[in-house]
Amino acid sequence: MNMAPQLQADITPEGPDYDIVRSVIEFLTVEYREQPSLEAIAAHLNQSPTQLQKTFTRWAGLSPKAFLQAVTLDHAKRLLRQENMPLLETSIEVGLSGPSRLHDLFVTHEAMSPGEWKAKGGGLVIRYGFHQCPFGTALVMTTDRGLAGLAFGDGGDDATCLEDMTSRWPNAKFIQDSEATSSYAKRIFEPGNWSSDQPLRVVLLGTDFQVRVWECLLKIPMGRAVTYSDIARDIGQPTASRAVGAAVGSNPISFVVPCHRAIGKNGALTGYHWGLTRKRAMLGWEAGKA
Repeated sequence: MNMAPQLQADITPEGPDYDIVRSVIEFLTVEYREQPSLEAIAAHLNQSPTQLQKTFTRWAGLSPKAFLQAVTLDHAKRLLRQENMPLLETSIEVGLSGPSRLHDLFVTHEAMSPGEWKAKGGGLVIRYGFHQCPFGTALVMTTDRGLAGLAFGDGGDDATCLEDMTSRWPNAKFIQDSEATSSYAKRIFEPGNWSSDQPLRVVLLGTDFQVRVWECLLKIPMGRAVTYSDIARDIGQPTASRAVGAAVGSNPISFVVPCHRAIGKNGALTGYHWGLTRKRAMLGWEAGKA
């Protein structure tokens, strides 16, 4: 669980709300192995489940269940990587019924299996290819679950672009396969191939906080732009604008996950990993299609 974005400002609740939020955090931090339900948490604190849910979510930016999942995931990661514990034992230790639930937890929050996460991408096969597009040369990267990466190169410098992207998953196996990635390139850059009935499969490989930010980007309509502050409020962390900016900048699926639609508070385009000229070109191209 990435708690750093919540530490940029003091948003500690005061009064009765503080006592409730603190008690929930303390209870779940100690009792996570029991995987308590909202009703069990509320009963322990002598609170209404509905009111507890509202209070905790308002202050913490996520529900008690989501906080419990984050705590569970943190402990599972420690056991898998630091203690090299097998999947079955890890599942039992963190209070899950078996490896299948641990698998679901990792796929939901990390977009990869526990084994793939433990190996830092080891065992994950990523196919890639370079394709011409309206914004220069595009590097398209896919897994068997869908599109995992989209980057851009300039002046034939494909090697630098590829190195930038492969460093994100250092132990994955990368296979150059332009034939496999060409269908994705056509779906992405040819508007005639866009269809809400057949959505493009996207795999978001990042931390829980990053994925939440990237999912928020996916909600921005074409031809529109939002500020980093807007995104921070949308994910329930209004003081985390800087952390949001960092997550936007590390987006591995450019254009499809439209980080180019995020702008500064005063309307400035600010930075863009693949260059401000390209960001302007994307916004202009979309304005003409919207």
